[in-house]
Amino acid sequence: MHNNESSFMYRPQRVAKSLKLEIRGHQYHVLTWGQQQTQEPPLVLLHGWMDLAASFQFLVDALNPDRFIIAPDWRGFGDTQGPDVDHYVFADYLGDLDFLLDHFEATLGCKTFNVLGHSMGGNVAMMYAGIQEARIHKLINLEGFGMPATRASMAKGRYRRWLDELKALDQQSLALKPYANLNDVAKRLMKNNPRLKEDFAHWLASQWACPLENGEWRLKARAAHKVVSAQLYRLDEMQEIFKGITAPTLCVHSSDLQLDRWWKGTYTFDQYQERLQAVAHLSQTQVKESGHMLHHDQPQALAQVVEAFLAQ
Repeated sequence: MHNNESSFMYRPQRVAKSLKLEIRGHQYHVLTWGQQQTQEPPLVLLHGWMDLAASFQFLVDALNPDRFIIAPDWRGFGDTQGPDVDHYVFADYLGDLDFLLDHFEATLGCKTFNVLGHSMGGNVAMMYAGIQEARIHKLINLEGFGMPATRASMAKGRYRRWLDELKALDQQSLALKPYANLNDVAKRLMKNNPRLKEDFAHWLASQWACPLENGEWRLKARAAHKVVSAQLYRLDEMQEIFKGITAPTLCVHSSDLQLDRWWKGTYTFDQYQERLQAVAHLSQTQVKESGHMLHHDQPQALAQVVEAFLAQ
């Protein structure tokens, strides 16, 4: 993780240790905080789309300082290195997580893990907990809402769109544009999230992007993530997976829900609530004065929710 003494920049209270692990043909970058000192299962943090592990730093600083925490950069994000590909398959996140937990089970001797996922990471966590239920002690989902339901009749159009976007990527029209300087990266983060404090934004920018030789800054993400999935989101399959979740599960959502803006009425919060009925041991809560990036907006309040749930 980068160091910067700027007065505008947040200064982490807990310093992360950076690891590189060989996982399924990738050099996986993993951050850990603390040491495993008790029988309490480690807490695994799974970031969302176009994000990275360091994004959890503010939450980590607000959690119990004795808690051992693990956070990977998903393939194609952050400092994880792997083959150059033109699209990503969602199932690979499940495979990567399984191998990651294998590593820490072998090195720490733990059999179960507490898992917290945000957005895309929350969707991975929910699926994994329903498939490999014996490995999950407790599950926390931060706004991993899933996707709108699809129909088989949509498959042809989806595959055609996928083919078109592969060509768009090849022609660079889906390329991620660089930023003139690090300050512009911070400004973009604050534009995306008006609640984001300036010192948080500047620190996140230093993690979210890396410098180029010409002085510009590039996001630590592969443009191939912008290519749509070739497979449809099958709600019937997902409901069966949710039925397999045996761990106590906490779903946390923000006070500024954005599903309507994202999906323009094709997928609503009420529909999300209907899906959650398949989860056996479910509780829910809301973090006030927060948006989708609630671990940035209200890390202290979220940490209190997380600690209370894990202590139950």
